[in-house]
Amino acid sequence: MAERTLRGARLGGQSFEDERGIEFAGRQQVGYKCKSGHAFEVTMSDEADIPALWECPKCGSEALSTQGILPDAKNEKPVRTHWDMLLERRSEKELEEILKERLELLRGGEIGPAHLHRANARKRVKAGA
Repeated sequence: MAERTLRGARLGGQSFEDERGIEFAGRQQVGYKCKSGHAFEVTMSDEADIPALWECPKCGSEALSTQGILPDAKNEKPVRTHWDMLLERRSEKELEEILKERLELLRGGEIGPAHLHRANARKRVKAGA
């Protein structure tokens, strides 16, 4: 093994192959400019889909392509609240009836936290005595 090493070659670094006969992949320079005014170029393949936005290496904000490529408009759904989803399943009249039933059960001591029932039971005992 020691016979095959090259004298004077250092670890990790130097290739002794030349570049004759090697065909490099096609490249293009794509320019970007951020809101802060920083302009920079990114090297990409000729076959690559060029993104409209790229992160600025200086400030980290989004930079827009200088080639006129615009970002795709996102189709954002409107925010649905819990109330919106509830109204998809029930009408307001139904919800009012359910609320009335649950309040009657709560006030009657059939549902709810135990500490509320003890206080109501004491009041009922005093009122009945």
